[in-house]
Amino acid sequence: MHRVLKICLATLLITACSRTENTMSQDLSTAEADVDNGGRGLAKLNPQPRQAYEVVLKLHNPPGPFERIEGVAQYDVTNDAECGRINPATGTAGRITSQEPVTLKRVADDEYHGTVYLDKLLDEDYYGRGVCHWKFSGTGALLKATGAHEETRFLTFIDADRFTAGEALTRHYPTRDYPRASPVEGPYGTTSIEDYPARGNEDPTVFVPELRDALFSISLSAKEAKQ
Repeated sequence: MHRVLKICLATLLITACSRTENTMSQDLSTAEADVDNGGRGLAKLNPQPRQAYEVVLKLHNPPGPFERIEGVAQYDVTNDAECGRINPATGTAGRITSQEPVTLKRVADDEYHGTVYLDKLLDEDYYGRGVCHWKFSGTGALLKATGAHEETRFLTFIDADRFTAGEALTRHYPTRDYPRASPVEGPYGTTSIEDYPARGNEDPTVFVPELRDALFSISLSAKEAKQ
């Protein structure tokens, strides 16, 4: 009887270990695929972040309403070689980054506020190769007139140094791209531009003269939030 119990116990342990290893392998494979697609993989969000900043988005002379306004904060691992997945073909570690959503709430006409945490992600050993150290890289926003696919995506992004220093970033955009970019005439006819990514420019003088008097701008700034 004891021998049967030992055999059964050994069988259960082997089965359990096999399932655990398979689960871990599947989890890691899923995480690696997520990282390849720009996700954070196994990384966890900090349940009690403390380094809070208030981000402010302002519109200046907008050509019309923006029904879709989405904020995002970007975080990057600073030590890919120690913690990241190694590509077997090249022997190099893959970049691990994460873009976490930031809710932007309207507080006044053409002004939106949100909260960004510099310590949004936890530093842990997620891949068994060393602690992954995350660093806040910056924050940005996407704006669309109604949110329809074919409309222009007006994009802006302020890097971490300017963000934490309290500096404002203002980018200028041609109003003609609102709500969607005009079709382009080419050698093979007219091409419609859908979901056009308009990144604007900090210097309005880079635009051709006929556009300079028909620009609007988006400003991003931040200040450390009181705890």
